[in-house]
Amino acid sequence: MITNIQFEVSPGEAGLRLDALVRARAPTSTAALVRRALEAGTILVQGRVAEKGGKVRPGEIVSIAELLEVSDLRVQPNPALRLEILFQDDDLVAINKPAGMAVHPLRPEETGTLANALVAQFPEIAALGDQPLLAGVAHRIDTDTSGLVLAARTAAAFEALRAQFAARRVEKTYLALVAGAVKRDGELTHDLAHHPTSRGRMVDARSLRVAERPMHAVTAFRVVRRVGAFTLLEVTIFTGVTHQIRCQLALIEHPLVGDTLYHGPAVRGFDRHFLHAAAVALAHPRSGDPMRIEAPLTPDLRALLAALEQNAPK
Repeated sequence: MITNIQFEVSPGEAGLRLDALVRARAPTSTAALVRRALEAGTILVQGRVAEKGGKVRPGEIVSIAELLEVSDLRVQPNPALRLEILFQDDDLVAINKPAGMAVHPLRPEETGTLANALVAQFPEIAALGDQPLLAGVAHRIDTDTSGLVLAARTAAAFEALRAQFAARRVEKTYLALVAGAVKRDGELTHDLAHHPTSRGRMVDARSLRVAERPMHAVTAFRVVRRVGAFTLLEVTIFTGVTHQIRCQLALIEHPLVGDTLYHGPAVRGFDRHFLHAAAVALAHPRSGDPMRIEAPLTPDLRALLAALEQNAPK
């Protein structure tokens, strides 16, 4: 961590944005960490808090009280967190993540994520990958989505897994409980984009006048059974677009049960969306042998299905 330093803006640096200047002066940090320090008020100009986009003048004094460096971005082990391990060998570990737990921390001081638990049990993964706070995790699922998450235990395994995900050779299967009666199996193809004003929400890019970086999403679904007023679906994806399943099913008017962001129906006593990463099919990162790993439904999902089926009209 960079602490308690100051420097004078040179004539050649005059007119630079403050965040760009600090980034240039502190190459061991990152743009995101500089922005965070500016927001926290630990970087001052002439003794005063300044905007990240403010332009600096020659002779001004920039003071840095605290600024994290890349080397500070390490997932902290938390042995108090329990892991439900589905599979492990010398290259790979698969976990059944509970709902409500984020896959990885956004800040190094966070300790309640799956990655914190993984690093406590498998310390070798802490340094894997080019995003330190991911700590070897090969893919992500939403905080309120339960189910299977893969992590590598060696650098070679991490690169092999990342290559498979990039080439869309990993088949991910989910179980989703959705509103209404889905009458037949189907496949959905959309270009999705971030909503310009609703933070965290995805929309069909065609609904926007200008879509920033639309992402192609393909989702196949199979009807498992009716559950009262809802339908249980088996959903398979190869792409990994943010909220892909949640958004695409909502676009055909079958949003997930409990998914308030996409106007899914609420069920009393159930406080998350019904989406579970149930299985993954891939090639083993060392041997190349095909493998399939499955994650059983979590207790809250099993209990909800049982209650809905018990109360369904006979």
